[in-house]
Amino acid sequence: MNKDIVTEIDEILEEFSFFDDWADRYQHLIDLGRKLPNIPEEYQNDSYKLSGCQSTVWFVAYKTDTDLIEFKAQSDAAIVQGLVALMLRVYSNRTADEILSTSSDFLTQIGLDKHLSPTRKNGLAAMTSKIKLLASQLHK
Repeated sequence: MNKDIVTEIDEILEEFSFFDDWADRYQHLIDLGRKLPNIPEEYQNDSYKLSGCQSTVWFVAYKTDTDLIEFKAQSDAAIVQGLVALMLRVYSNRTADEILSTSSDFLTQIGLDKHLSPTRKNGLAAMTSKIKLLASQLHK
């Protein structure tokens, strides 16, 4: 059983609060990204490439048999892969209503808004928008 979305966000906030400096937080992001399974090869092509990201991000969503929306994604950049891992932890395997009603404010609470380059911020915004768009498209 999945943790509820609020519990997952609280755990992420708590994890990041343990680190005193941004070097450690970036390392944690990279470590999270390393644990993320690779996206199946069939999705590693331009039709699944997320636009708005400077690095390559492949991104796919589908509805499960239990009406949850599952996301799979992968990036070729270590920090971006960590950001992908965070987003999937929060939004994957949720109902469309949960996804659509959950803000990405937790990213600001972690401090990512102040510590990411403008291009990474744009990519993260593109990923958030894509998650919300796909959730609304896959909604019953």
